[in-house]
Amino acid sequence: MRRFRLTLRARLTVVYGLLFLVAGLVMLVLTWALVQQRLIGDASIVSSSYCCTAPGEEAPSFDPAAPTPPGGAEQNYLYTVKIVGAARDEALGALITQGAIAVVVVGAIAAWMGWLVAGRMLRPLSTITETARRIADAPDADRRMHERINLTGPRDEVTELAETFDGMLARLDTAFDAQRRFIANASHELRTPLTLNRALIEVAAERPDASPDLKLLGETLLEVNARHERLIDGLLLLARSERELGERRFVDLADVAEHVVDEARARTTGDPAAPPVELIADEAPTAGDPVLLEQLVRNLVDNAVRHNLAADGWVRVTTRTDASGRALLEVTNTGRPIAPYELDRLVEPFRRLDGERTGNGSGAGLGLSIVRAIVEAHDGELALVTRPGGGLVVTVRLPGESYATTG
Repeated sequence: MRRFRLTLRARLTVVYGLLFLVAGLVMLVLTWALVQQRLIGDASIVSSSYCCTAPGEEAPSFDPAAPTPPGGAEQNYLYTVKIVGAARDEALGALITQGAIAVVVVGAIAAWMGWLVAGRMLRPLSTITETARRIADAPDADRRMHERINLTGPRDEVTELAETFDGMLARLDTAFDAQRRFIANASHELRTPLTLNRALIEVAAERPDASPDLKLLGETLLEVNARHERLIDGLLLLARSERELGERRFVDLADVAEHVVDEARARTTGDPAAPPVELIADEAPTAGDPVLLEQLVRNLVDNAVRHNLAADGWVRVTTRTDASGRALLEVTNTGRPIAPYELDRLVEPFRRLDGERTGNGSGAGLGLSIVRAIVEAHDGELALVTRPGGGLVVTVRLPGESYATTG
């Protein structure tokens, strides 16, 4: 059971209210004691003056030990003492009850004013919290570091906290930008020597006097070089996917999936080990970069075909609009069983099903990493679920038609 906790604003309001009530009660008790002491003295003087002073005579000082006057004077004295005492008790009672009511009413007003003042004082903290939560909850949080709080106001602890937070965001923004620029620049610089290597290998292997061993070595080197080129192309695409989209256009995932599935079927025609690819395409409108969305679907379909069963395998691609109006793409395939704890690692760069960072497969280990980057760039959601009996279910949800027309 979750423990209930008051907010800081509520706690400050309670503290303000309790402090005022305690101070008011202390003041009320002190006032009551002082008034009571004064009324006792005044009542004694009045009683003594009333019963013992003749007209024109000076009133004697009151002495409680003095004998009471005889006859009617004693009755007048007792009556006067009784009336004065009742008036005194009534006055003190009214003071304590009316004062308590006044303290409670003013305490409630003070608590309400404390609530308003606490809200105003804590408003900058709410701004900092909202900014941090908006950045942390964003799918592309690493590309939202350009946001700043820019808190204005007097120079105090809250302003210093906001400036420190803005400085931290600026440093993180610079670090992420530098990382993306490095990937893009390094990938571009590596493509030139790889292209040159491929040309030299092809020339050497295709010479008329080339021996069979040299030709076999050339084919092997070309395969290695082609794998490196795919790796560089994947890094370039990953760097591009991690940048914010400059322009969004209307895209129907059903059309994209149909085009990609047709390509996959054409590539695997005549291959007995290739699994059949089934397509269930209903309209799934969204907005984004058509090239990146096509690459997203292609990576998912290629992974589903590549990591499949040698026999009786299959791949199913489904597009539709879900109940919330978002465009949905689902790619399901058969394959070897996958442990649930391996799912998070599959979307990391250079990770494969065997958990190793490198391997001799035809892929570069960037397929799902690129998919995740493209999904985050389009403000979507990516979910990986293991399929009972083996295989994987990959679900992509992108903003729907309303976003496509207004985004």
